[in-house]
Amino acid sequence: MNISYERRGSGSPLVLLHGIGHRWQAWEPVLDRLAESHDVIAVDLPGFGLSPALPEPYTVAAAVDAAVDSFKAMGITRPHLAGNSLGGMLALELASAGHASSVTALSPAGFWATARGRAWALRVLSMIRATGRLPERTRTAMMTRKSFRLASGSLLFGRPSRVPLEVMLADLASMAAAPGFDSVARAGRDYFFQSVAPSVPVTIAWGTRDRILWPNQARRAAQLLPEARHVTLPRCGHVPMHDEPELVARTILETCARASAVAADGQDAEENAR
Repeated sequence: MNISYERRGSGSPLVLLHGIGHRWQAWEPVLDRLAESHDVIAVDLPGFGLSPALPEPYTVAAAVDAAVDSFKAMGITRPHLAGNSLGGMLALELASAGHASSVTALSPAGFWATARGRAWALRVLSMIRATGRLPERTRTAMMTRKSFRLASGSLLFGRPSRVPLEVMLADLASMAAAPGFDSVARAGRDYFFQSVAPSVPVTIAWGTRDRILWPNQARRAAQLLPEARHVTLPRCGHVPMHDEPELVARTILETCARASAVAADGQDAEENAR
């Protein structure tokens, strides 16, 4: 499968995985900052952006296999991973299967505290997609109204005023056109994170203003992954990269640095044992 992606910087590889309905451009606010230290690859997940969809029916296992195949095609193995929502869930699944050096998961899917929380997330995301499917002229007129733009944007962002109008419009158009949205949403109705805890450094970060995956789901994540580092992102929404780009970038870089330190300690111990 030919996956669309943006690649910048040099250093150890860091792959960025967006949420359902989004595209690699979700990471634009932090991309250059991360590329100062890493070979950063922001991908369009299968069925989103410019990447083709996986064959039906969509499964998490198939998505993990597709990601591993993409890593091989890019010439990388066990990269650092950072993911948001769907991407955060996939990053954790990849790490559980031994395909990552570290994970930073921003509001990862799969830690619903109740069935109501899961249903809410899928319903709101479908509603946003329906807005994107309105005629372009209608969609643009609605989003040009500041009051409507801020109200609708607050579903995804903690600080929607920081997101440019053209970005919101492009994201809506991309979400509406995504061939993988429905199949991923269907799979999400039955998904809970149940995999073994990753053996690599993991950070799970949740925005205090997340209105898609409620912040109380962070408690569930802490229960299931107690060895992970759990971080609160003040005033951030479900997609925090626009809200606090420096905080998000720093959180990711700190996780990568922890993994590098752990690897260096392990190498030193191995050499001393010889």
